[in-house]
Amino acid sequence: MTCNVGKIDRMIRGVVGAALLTWGATNGTSAFTDTQSIIAGVVGGVLLFTAIIGWCPPYGLLGINTGCHVKKD
Repeated sequence: MTCNVGKIDRMIRGVVGAALLTWGATNGTSAFTDTQSIIAGVVGGVLLFTAIIGWCPPYGLLGINTGCHVKKD
């Protein structure tokens, strides 16, 4: 796993992920009880996770790199 998510991309993923996770947890009468809340929570969690580790599997498959520089020897 090499870094393929740049700094700005990570910040955007972190903010959007936290917002979705919070919305999913606070939407309705109880946390994550309806389909929309569950989907928002899962997507938010995935975005936060990829922001933290700096690696996105679909980016790797598609050869996308949004700013991480890999040292080439």
